[in-house]
Amino acid sequence: MTDIVDRQTRSRMMAGIKGKNTKPELALRRALHARGFRYRLHSKNVNGRPDLVLPKHLAVIFVHGCFWHRHEGCRYATTPATRVAFWQAKFDANVARDSAVRGALLAAGWRVATIWECALRKPEQIAAATDQLSTWLFSETETLELGEREVSPPTEEGEDVSSSN
Repeated sequence: MTDIVDRQTRSRMMAGIKGKNTKPELALRRALHARGFRYRLHSKNVNGRPDLVLPKHLAVIFVHGCFWHRHEGCRYATTPATRVAFWQAKFDANVARDSAVRGALLAAGWRVATIWECALRKPEQIAAATDQLSTWLFSETETLELGEREVSPPTEEGEDVSSSN
């Protein structure tokens, strides 16, 4: 199947995909800063260049995109229908790199939190994620992972979670 846009347009579109200062990351940063947390951004001195580094708490926070980092079981972690082998290799490399970076950070004594973009889509989710993250920062727990399921209020029985936006 051929692409629906020309080569230049596709190149411009792909160049527009940012690696830092994304909407979910900015939302989390604003919420944490409002609660008094201070952090470093994308520190070159820390393995993996985490999105946020909180040296006072010996913690790093990654804000991962569900699509690119393959959030397991997430409706946003779809695989394109064309060039499946290419995409699978790319996704596998991303997941392997994430795992290696996480292991290296834990071995170096850092605490690691991964916040998925699906957990930061609505204001109430951002508030819930920030609450849980704040609690984690003051705890002794080494890792934290927050997705949409962990920050959304429980649904009523029979309600379809995938249809709520």
